[in-house]
Amino acid sequence: MRRRPARLVLALALALAGCSPTDSGARDGDTPEPDARPAWLTALIQRLEAQPVANPPAYIARREHAAGVFYYLPSRCCDIPSDLYDVDGTLVCHPDGGITGGGDGRCPALGAPLREEIVWRDTRTP
Repeated sequence: MRRRPARLVLALALALAGCSPTDSGARDGDTPEPDARPAWLTALIQRLEAQPVANPPAYIARREHAAGVFYYLPSRCCDIPSDLYDVDGTLVCHPDGGITGGGDGRCPALGAPLREEIVWRDTRTP
């Protein structure tokens, strides 16, 4: 009776042994990039890091919606609108912020994100 759990643990261990936490699906001869950010996103981050530190610190979130993936840069303060970019780096709209706080009214109806992750956060201190 005790052999079944042992076999299950062994099978699971063998299955996991073939997995690599750093495996990015690269083919032989490919060198996986340590930072898989799109070039436009890296350039945006560099521009933000060249500006004075915001309070609260700036961040960029990758949001998955039923309609696709978008990148959200919240407003720095008060009447400044936030930015929503598509995966190609095209500014789609300003979902919130601005004088009314409601953005520019041009955003597609995306609903709440299905998944969101912070892809960059400004770690500098004021």
